[in-house]
Amino acid sequence: MLSKRLLRLGVVLVLGGTTCVRAAHAGNVAPTIGGSPRPAVTAGSYYSFIPRASDANGDKLAFGVGGLPRWASFNRRTGQLYGRPGARDIGKSRPISIAVSDGRRTRTLAAFTITVRAATNVNATPTISASPLRTATAASAYYFQPTAADPEGAVLAFSVSNKPAWAAFDTATGRLQGTPTATDVGTYSNVMVRVTDGTNSASLAPFTITVSDPVAVGAATLSWQPPTEYVDGLPLHDLAGFKIRYGTAADNLDQLVTIANPGITLAMIESLTAGTWYFAVNAYTLANVESNLSNVVQKTIL
Repeated sequence: MLSKRLLRLGVVLVLGGTTCVRAAHAGNVAPTIGGSPRPAVTAGSYYSFIPRASDANGDKLAFGVGGLPRWASFNRRTGQLYGRPGARDIGKSRPISIAVSDGRRTRTLAAFTITVRAATNVNATPTISASPLRTATAASAYYFQPTAADPEGAVLAFSVSNKPAWAAFDTATGRLQGTPTATDVGTYSNVMVRVTDGTNSASLAPFTITVSDPVAVGAATLSWQPPTEYVDGLPLHDLAGFKIRYGTAADNLDQLVTIANPGITLAMIESLTAGTWYFAVNAYTLANVESNLSNVVQKTIL
């Protein structure tokens, strides 16, 4: 099976140099398909679901559907199921199955149903959730992104109060980010992010961001050569990126940096305190199957 063989992926890492990584693969592998279709939609509202699908061999994919509701359409190129049900469509659909094929093998998403609910004049309140990062370090980037949704699918807008002057806020996404400087060291209290659907609103509990002086005294630069083929010589088409794991013990690499781009072959790990740090890297595929860790390298920060 692909998953078992890909676990044998090996990455050799050197500090400040380049290395090679190769993976094992043999034969045609069935495509993968996943996703969580929304189980309900209100009559008069738009519905859309696009499954996640990929093929380890890079084959062209085609989709099919069974049990398609009469109010819905289906895109055989992307697998998208979409439509706007009306009042006559209220009720639960029959089981729906979406399949993907690479021309030789087929995989099917678990069957699901869609319930069309009667429209109501009561506007539901949007939801917002997250765990804000409450600390920041001068000269280091701060990033916070809440998760919000509206039951009716309305377009949401965000606002913030008591925003630190060093941070920027995106009213379309609720993203709060910025890089404080040494002059911004201090505590910023009662920061509150709100979301509204134009009628109702919800907010996160107020939180505090404490900016402190950096305690890091060093950095390490890692480089590697991305794989281009499997060990059997077949071209590698499904590489998704790399994961750098590091820590203060060679057998406990408890910190992680994900490089979600197979074209990036160089990374700098900053904010390293004094002491010896250990590093390793592994590759992962579009199906999120990871290789073995590379050899462990180390660097001492003085």
